[in-house]
Amino acid sequence: MSVFTRFLPLTRRTAPRVLWSRQPPSPLIPRLRCINYQRSLSTTTIHRTSASRATSSTPEAQPALPEFNLTSKTILVTGAARGLGLCMSQALLEAGATVYALDRLPPDQQSPDFAHIASRASSEFDTSLHYRQIDVRDVDALNSTIETIADTEGRIDGLIAAAGIQQETPALDYAQADANRMFETNITGVMMTAQAVARQMIRLKQTKGSMAFIASMSGTVANRGLTCAAYNASKAGVVQLARNLASEWGGHGIRVNTISPGYIVTQMVEELFRKHPERRDQWARENMLGMLSRPQDYRAVAVFLMGDGSRFVTGADLRIDGGHAAW
Repeated sequence: MSVFTRFLPLTRRTAPRVLWSRQPPSPLIPRLRCINYQRSLSTTTIHRTSASRATSSTPEAQPALPEFNLTSKTILVTGAARGLGLCMSQALLEAGATVYALDRLPPDQQSPDFAHIASRASSEFDTSLHYRQIDVRDVDALNSTIETIADTEGRIDGLIAAAGIQQETPALDYAQADANRMFETNITGVMMTAQAVARQMIRLKQTKGSMAFIASMSGTVANRGLTCAAYNASKAGVVQLARNLASEWGGHGIRVNTISPGYIVTQMVEELFRKHPERRDQWARENMLGMLSRPQDYRAVAVFLMGDGSRFVTGADLRIDGGHAAW
């Protein structure tokens, strides 16, 4: 595993700007745009020192809503080199968390915005964004990497499991190898990541932790006009996995939930629309709001589930689909 590191200068601590101010806006309103995530970049790590943490902010600064303040928390996000995972990571950073982005992509396939977000994490939010290249199917490397992070930070407070793959193929034509790869990534990969994180939370005798798995509305409904049986089955499995882990680990103070997005417009989906332009309007008509979601629409729920505001939420599936599955 190759990890490249670039150090940027530290600045005086300022409180997370989304959540702290004299007259704070709602912490659910994003301050940074979530940018195009499909271009390349080099791996970046921004370090926060204990001296920086000790520097006080302006006397009048107070948390707008402490339930959404993630300062001092360490959170792992898989599938965070770009797309939804990176967008959620950005929101966590704005809320004050230290974030470790885990992804199988090499540096030249990551979003160029990763470096920009990492720089802002240090200069504006007094926190840090780290990158570790890893495939969630490599269980030995996964366990080793997560243990090292736990030892370095002295804690792991949360996990967002966003790593996953999609494939549209008629069920009659599906190859066994493709089906196995789908389930190994989307279900087994999530389970092994959660297991590795939970082991560290328990080893460090933490009293609480939170996990959120990215499932899909497709785990609840069959998508009209699409042939993605293996993907839909894998996401249904993620929802049920979370419920069972919530049951097993609740006694350790570990909460486990799922986020089930509707159709999200990403660069990958835009490329799909170029091949099937009719799908843009069709998909929008299939939900109650008549529109499609974007990665920014999932920022708030990420911060909510990782923070103390959701302390009594576990075993739940938060479906964010514009009402698609309610019809």
